[in-house]
Amino acid sequence: MNQHIQTQFGRAAADYAVSQVHAQGSSLPVLLEMLQPQPCWRVLDVATGAGHTAHLLSPHVAQVVAADLTEPMLAETRRNATAKGLTCLQVAAADAIALPFAAHSFDAVTCRLAAHHFAGIGRFLREAARVLKPGGRLAVADTIVPGSRLRGKKAKLLQAAGNYVNAFEKLRDGSHGRNLSLHEWQDAFAAAGLAMQRQELLPMTLDFDAYAERMRVPPTDKLRLRAMLLQAPAPVLEFLTPQVTGDRIAFHFTEAVFLAVSR
Repeated sequence: MNQHIQTQFGRAAADYAVSQVHAQGSSLPVLLEMLQPQPCWRVLDVATGAGHTAHLLSPHVAQVVAADLTEPMLAETRRNATAKGLTCLQVAAADAIALPFAAHSFDAVTCRLAAHHFAGIGRFLREAARVLKPGGRLAVADTIVPGSRLRGKKAKLLQAAGNYVNAFEKLRDGSHGRNLSLHEWQDAFAAAGLAMQRQELLPMTLDFDAYAERMRVPPTDKLRLRAMLLQAPAPVLEFLTPQVTGDRIAFHFTEAVFLAVSR
């Protein structure tokens, strides 16, 4: 899986640097407001990608370590930090589920729009809890899928809708692991010994062509993606709300932003 991620995102690093969703998404200011960074903090940004979250935090703290599995992403992060004059940012190669940092070495950990690629979100949360100082803050933003803790017909339909959205994402990007539902995220934080403080749900509007082209989806798979989007079962259509205008398609994901504290 790591090799697949490195290949997939290595060739897309420059695209992610200018992607509107990643560079200007609504979760960026929400994450900053939730985290309330302090000038003395040392912060770890996990799976930094093109470094948008790390760059945002850098002027507010003493040091940001921008970590990623993919060297071209780290190079993009480093290049953009230099262009912006950010001197307290350093980059580090790191696997999110086996962080190469000492216990209790960070005041805060962040991770934005990446956790669905990890080989185990629970393992990432436990690693984040390990490297955080007692009382340290973890801010995570990621897209979520439908789901329910309940049982019965409606719960099964929501579970099926969540599986469908994950299959849609997997077709577009073979390195996709799994998006969790809101309730699965809440349970995962608790299981990792992290105390949830806040959560917020945000709509994310996507252009279908840009969504597919960012991961260089082959034409045949792009046609399949389009069919999956427009011919989805009713619960999926209610969740993704595709809208066709001429030859353009817009649709929506839901992004959850969480703030938790280490015990």
